[in-house]
Amino acid sequence: MQLIIPATGFILLTIVTYFLMNVVYMKFHWPFLVPIITTTIALILILVTFNIPYETYMAGGQWIDKLLGPAVVSLAVPLYKQRELLKRHIYPIVTGILAGCVTGMMTGMLLAKSAGFPKELVLSILPKSITTPIAMQISGQVGGIPALAAVFVIIAGISGVLLSHYFLTFFKLDSTLGRGIGLGVATHAIGTSKAIEYGEQEASLSSVAMTLSAIFGSLLGPLIAWMFYG
Repeated sequence: MQLIIPATGFILLTIVTYFLMNVVYMKFHWPFLVPIITTTIALILILVTFNIPYETYMAGGQWIDKLLGPAVVSLAVPLYKQRELLKRHIYPIVTGILAGCVTGMMTGMLLAKSAGFPKELVLSILPKSITTPIAMQISGQVGGIPALAAVFVIIAGISGVLLSHYFLTFFKLDSTLGRGIGLGVATHAIGTSKAIEYGEQEASLSSVAMTLSAIFGSLLGPLIAWMFYG
């Protein structure tokens, strides 16, 4: 009973902080002000400044964390609305997602291995562009460190959101398919939240890309790991 008040306070603190950061982002619309990043930084500064343990914050924060599942499921709504678009472009969608998934895993491992990283670290980087729960399972199966894989997934998602606008502009990817699939494959759920800003079609395609990337990654991840260390 005594935890209800602080838990409620931390829930409100998180919601209010996110709301304020979203107002700032909508006003300036600068990629580095995306709310998921600024809110995280603001909360960390608050916890450090007032010497609040992470466990204390999570008394309320855990309830927001539990909403991640329903939030992902809610992406089925725009997916259903855009089902005709998906049917018309099923071949480029599936092949594009497959190519992006394989490229993401291969390049991450090649870069880490060429830098001389130990085997466990390289295998933890393997599923960096796949949604966190599945990435942790893949990493554990192939000999990586699941907790570290989760960190790389977050880094990939945040860096992708920060840089996606510049890459899309530089390569002139202004099509619905290009934006949606690119964000979903490279930056999973965090990228899908960014895709919503472009439109409902991009959000639907990003959701499909995120889901299929998880499936393809689960099947191909062990094979790619074997190619490097078999």
